[in-house]
Amino acid sequence: MATPEVLQSPDELLLQSPLGGPRRAGENAKSRGLSIEKKIEFLESLTGAVSNRRSRRWLNDRLLMELVPPLNAKEIRGLFAPPPWGDDVPPSPFCMANAREWDKLRNIDMDKEANMIDNIKASSRRRRAHMDTDKVAVLSSWRRVDCRTREALRRSFLFELIEGYEACVRAFILERGAEDVLELQVQDPFHRLLLHGVCEFYNLASVTVTQSKDAGSLKVTRITRKKAGSTELPSITLSQFLRMSKEGIW
Repeated sequence: MATPEVLQSPDELLLQSPLGGPRRAGENAKSRGLSIEKKIEFLESLTGAVSNRRSRRWLNDRLLMELVPPLNAKEIRGLFAPPPWGDDVPPSPFCMANAREWDKLRNIDMDKEANMIDNIKASSRRRRAHMDTDKVAVLSSWRRVDCRTREALRRSFLFELIEGYEACVRAFILERGAEDVLELQVQDPFHRLLLHGVCEFYNLASVTVTQSKDAGSLKVTRITRKKAGSTELPSITLSQFLRMSKEGIW
């Protein structure tokens, strides 16, 4: 608790006057500065004589009030910006929304909201399961390809050639019967290797034979269905799988 001398000090009236109070007539800047210094010295002398925590806090607050000059309108604007004193804030999308639409969003039924969230989660799970099924199918087809042919397909940049072979093979699977034979004339050895890789990807049997024509020979690749095993068409083609592998997506 503060001592009686402190509480009954005549300088208490000095403490009650704010720093930014009205200037007295005939008071210049020098005399005003001396008055402020006297206030600060007096407050600092009181801090050592006061033992009560509340009184000490009150003295510290008064000391800070004397040290800090009063703020003008511009300084207050800077402290409290944005509004009500700062610049105008552009209206948010919620403010610009139609009142009826906002009421629909705000007053939505809880059960209806839960059903909507469950439907969204179920659709995402179905989509993920569908993608997982496609990945399993294309990986199973990729494992059927010979290691040497697989490496050639990975290193090859002939995507258009592979797509052409795939178009012929997929049309053969969809339109031809089990006993039909697809014959393709591919003379380049590397291109024939890629063609055999496409046939292995789609679980087809392929054999290259030499046919004599006039004075030369002709290479013909015969493609047939295997007696055992299914020839299901994966939704992801071999060329798409190779592109995704090169781009790092797979």
